[in-house]
Amino acid sequence: MFVIGYFLGALATVLNYALTFYMFIIIARAVLSWVNPDPYNPIVRFIHNVTEPVIYQIRSRLPTVIGGIDLAPIVVILAVVFLQKFLVNTLLRISASLV
Repeated sequence: MFVIGYFLGALATVLNYALTFYMFIIIARAVLSWVNPDPYNPIVRFIHNVTEPVIYQIRSRLPTVIGGIDLAPIVVILAVVFLQKFLVNTLLRISASLV
């Protein structure tokens, strides 16, 4: 039974790192929207391709443009923080109870 606990602990840690990395990519996209980057730059294309599916879903479901400011990245960051606080901590507590 302790193997499952260790697995869940490792899964929670990896998920936390992945969510943190994604949050930084979302922040980079927001900063890039303030300037006019080269759309053919591979880094800019990567950031856009990784974040656009999630931001598009938020924009299609919620009115996120208020006064010319797009709040979709903030909504995504809040969702990431929620997942970190709820899902990751729940997995860690379950893994601690199984070890």
